Amino acid sequence: MKRRDFVKKAGLTAAGSVAFPYILPSGRLFAKTNAELADHVLYVLFAGGVRQQESVLQQYLSGSQNVDIGGNIMYNMLNGTPPDKKIVYGTTPANEPTGSLPIPQLLNTTIQSQGLLFPEVEAVNGGHYGGMTSLLTGNRSTAQGLKVRPNSPTIFEYLRRHRGFKASDVWFVGSGIGNSFPLLNSSGHENYGTEYGANFVAPSITFGNEGVEVLSDAKIYHPQEELEPIFKMREFLNNSFRIKNGEVQGIRNDEDEKAHIKKFIRETFIKKQTNGLAGPPVQGGGDLTTIAYAAEVMKYFKPKITVLNLGNVDGCHGNFSGYLRALHRADHGLGWLWNYIQTEIPEMAGKTIMLATPECGRNLNPNPIQDENDWYGYDHSGDANTRRVWSMMAGPNVPANMKVGSESNQIGKTTDNVLTIAEIFGIKDAVLGAGFMDGGTKSLFDRI
Repeated sequence: MKRRDFVKKAGLTAAGSVAFPYILPSGRLFAKTNAELADHVLYVLFAGGVRQQESVLQQYLSGSQNVDIGGNIMYNMLNGTPPDKKIVYGTTPANEPTGSLPIPQLLNTTIQSQGLLFPEVEAVNGGHYGGMTSLLTGNRSTAQGLKVRPNSPTIFEYLRRHRGFKASDVWFVGSGIGNSFPLLNSSGHENYGTEYGANFVAPSITFGNEGVEVLSDAKIYHPQEELEPIFKMREFLNNSFRIKNGEVQGIRNDEDEKAHIKKFIRETFIKKQTNGLAGPPVQGGGDLTTIAYAAEVMKYFKPKITVLNLGNVDGCHGNFSGYLRALHRADHGLGWLWNYIQTEIPEMAGKTIMLATPECGRNLNPNPIQDENDWYGYDHSGDANTRRVWSMMAGPNVPANMKVGSESNQIGKTTDNVLTIAEIFGIKDAVLGAGFMDGGTKSLFDRI
């Protein structure tokens, strides 16, 4: 039997049934309290810890390596001129220095020009998990531990409980299954919880080398004589979709949604096999692969909200040059994804708001680790610079070409994003009334 037939008839049927049990979701508790501003949201957790200096401030090397060369390496998202010297942030052509070829700009008009930029925003937590939790809950979560679900409800739960969205309307596309991030698809709060959570998928695992290895044996196993490969497949699927003690640690879909998810997984594997996946022009794994699969999720399900978690810039701890390349590639990928929504998903074109924010910044001063260019790395151990990030938003009902705040005038908090999304979908008052928002949190629309 060919692998394609095997995927159709065996492994992915198991994937759908094992990974996505189902129950009918509860109805919403409140009616909309304000007019909706868009039909869909793409929420980008620009994760891994991003320094202001290399991103929104466009200092390139002048703010980090005592080299007087500035410039904008995120020119799909931000206005600004690229560096003209010491180019290390692009791709690497044959027989040329590492990263010496910048990736061509994809968007004729930057996302900043299309929308709204808050260039100086307070990150309420200087760490990855705490910062990510605050971006998804709107709560500071200072007592939040690792490897546990958030104490406060997530934006997924708010939308499903108070707006009545189905399970397949809300998706969390993760960059992997480590670092507790898959646990952020719902909280442990007794009034919300997993029945209101989001479908989580880690495409680099499920559709990556591990998935191919586990699902490519091109046979149907005998249930009594070949238990070892069966258990291997089950363990892989359990890890991919966070199953524990026979239960998905997150979402449950009804029968129709379950069937659609099985079909999506099957068709995506076939696309991967036949090189039919969409994706940014530059590939190479990591965030760009995550972005490509997020596009597949959006094209297939047309979710109300898609949360996209990136993470490659975290290499800044020990490889500053690699961090610059990760920033440049993330910009390339998001420029491509924003254009893909407008040109290839007609149901979402002109009806989607994109919101992007890093979960935290990085230290002002370097650590002692040097990379191949003798440039120093940067940690995020909690100084004031780790609490500096930016937020960007574009789409219908978002003012174009507007900047709110400046380096000397910080406006906004990372917790604002949850309330902003709640306002986009008409449930801002319901979310405020739930009582979990961090003090001083506002919708970004109210900060204009």
